[in-house]
Amino acid sequence: MLAVIVIPLMITAIIGIIGYLIYRMVIFDYLCNRSVNSTLQRYNIKKTQFQIISEYYQNKGESISEKRIFQLTKQYRQREPEQFLAMYDSIREKSEK
Repeated sequence: MLAVIVIPLMITAIIGIIGYLIYRMVIFDYLCNRSVNSTLQRYNIKKTQFQIISEYYQNKGESISEKRIFQLTKQYRQREPEQFLAMYDSIREKSEK
């Protein structure tokens, strides 16, 4: 009798956890990426997220690996998307001088 209640609850919980993980790791990142790319396109910025971050850190005089740039890209894309515009402005101001 108890199995009739517990088994469907376990199945529902597992499906819910899997659905959340798929959303968090795949769909959320896709939506964030699309949002950042559309923002860059709206401001007529031809550079990619990767290029903006790598040039920004080169201008600061810091040498970082490609792996770290990919990590920063994902972090900025998901948590601080406005940083791409700030970094691009910094790159542009530095190149105008």
